[in-house]
Amino acid sequence: MKLTGAQIIWESLLQQGVEVVFGYPGGAILPTYDALVDYQDRIRHVLVRHEENAAFAADAYFRATGKVGVCMATSGPGALNLVTGLANAMMDSSAVVAITGQVASHLVGTDAFQETDVTGVTLPITKHNYLVMNVEELPQVLAEAFYIARTGRPGPVLVDICKDVQQKMTDYEPITEVKLRGYRAVKPMGKQNLPLLLQRAKELIDNARRPIILAGQGIKHANAHEEFREFVEKSGIPVATTLLGIGVLSEDHPLNLRMMGMHGEAYVNMAIANADLLIALGMRFDDRVTGNLKTYAKNARVIHVDIDPAEINKNVPADVGIVGNLKDVLRQLTPMIEKRSYPAWLEQINEWRADTQAHDIMQVEFPDHTLLAPHVMRMIWEETNGECTVCTDVGQHQMWETQYFLHKRKNQLITSGGLGAMGFGVPAAVGAKLGRPQDEVWAIVGDGGFQMSIPELATIVQEKLDIKIAVINNNYLGMVRQWQELMHNKRYSAVEMWTPDFVKLAEAYGICGLRARTRSEAREAIRIAREHEGPVLIEFQVEKETNVFPMVQPGKSLNEMTRRPIIQPAALGGGMDFLK
Repeated sequence: MKLTGAQIIWESLLQQGVEVVFGYPGGAILPTYDALVDYQDRIRHVLVRHEENAAFAADAYFRATGKVGVCMATSGPGALNLVTGLANAMMDSSAVVAITGQVASHLVGTDAFQETDVTGVTLPITKHNYLVMNVEELPQVLAEAFYIARTGRPGPVLVDICKDVQQKMTDYEPITEVKLRGYRAVKPMGKQNLPLLLQRAKELIDNARRPIILAGQGIKHANAHEEFREFVEKSGIPVATTLLGIGVLSEDHPLNLRMMGMHGEAYVNMAIANADLLIALGMRFDDRVTGNLKTYAKNARVIHVDIDPAEINKNVPADVGIVGNLKDVLRQLTPMIEKRSYPAWLEQINEWRADTQAHDIMQVEFPDHTLLAPHVMRMIWEETNGECTVCTDVGQHQMWETQYFLHKRKNQLITSGGLGAMGFGVPAAVGAKLGRPQDEVWAIVGDGGFQMSIPELATIVQEKLDIKIAVINNNYLGMVRQWQELMHNKRYSAVEMWTPDFVKLAEAYGICGLRARTRSEAREAIRIAREHEGPVLIEFQVEKETNVFPMVQPGKSLNEMTRRPIIQPAALGGGMDFLK
């Protein structure tokens, strides 16, 4: 049948099973939006208030559902506003397809109005991208874009489509199969002898006395949660997770030590520093995980399994490096190993755990008027019974969420990891809620990051999304202030932040607004928010200069953590300096 390029775009999205598109129209993409009128009963378009947030929402939609997220924008400034979101998806391996309009093909390269070389700009931050100047190519290109985005290590793909391509007609036949010459979803690392590598891995596991599993989000992408749990329980090896690996194993599992790294649990970092075997599964040894590479786990052998051969030996040399889908690798490795336990090793870890708990600020009895961000995280967890989906922004509140919210469900925490993009939390909650409408969704954000995405309150109202927003307001760019305090002699510069009245702001958008200054007010506000049908914003006015501990400062070894001093009750009478 004959269709315009614009119609082909929507037909192709339906062919790929797309149900939601996040976008913002403009001149160069207008033919596609014109065609949308005939598809609105089959595809839900969500009008964001900034294109960056379309990409963030599409990213979160993928993480919440496992389905490719789709965002759309016009040429020039519209497409360029997607850049941060695409970089975020690239760093965190999220399958996103971005469709952008481009000036008419005969104007490409002339510096026409709102023309930008978007494929050139996004080349380093996408898995692949296309410029479509011929309408006959469009169905194939769109099919390839989805195939590339979702296969292998997921990632973003951008399709830039000239305006005249959207307007021209051509014969359309759905593309049911994609075969890309030279593209392999899983690219072996050299001549990989998998049976031999699995045997070597088994031998290392058999000989280990102090092993640790390092679990990353590659386990999520492989949908290997069950295979991973079986491997953990048969091997008896304790698990440390990356930030994005949170949720691959319930955090109440006796072998889940929880998060490692710069702001991970101190006892977890001590365990890694003293391990004799690291089994890295679907993680990339990011600098926030390892600290100083020269001193990282010096006495440990390393087994590294990842779908991306570029990650093997990139940062940490592997004694056994296996390239493959984790589900397949674990299904083969688990039957090979013996069922074991490590009582002496776990006893040592529990001693470090007890010491960590002694330093925990939550062990201190504060007066009711002292409201700390960790109190808020724990209360949200308690009041929701840990059953909600949480989308965070980036900063101190993000780290406190990982420390004081016990994650029991798969893919429960949606956050910006590798890029650390402020402004992610609220649009991510939009994407997560549309992907999981039955879930209770909380956006936990700082006063800084929230002010980067305030306009999406209008999107939440327009789309009638029941999202609860917790604004952790300390009137600072909190993590930057902490770094300035600890590493720049408290020379605060450009971090103190005036904020509007967030409650009145919420009300201006037609959202229920609440404020809490004390712990009793905070708990009551959370309860009211949960009972209210519709979106709610709670501003939590917390202590201004609380720090996130432990902290592995840049250049330091993983076990050289800055710790909060053990707090004596008498300290409560001496001001608030003990918070730092």
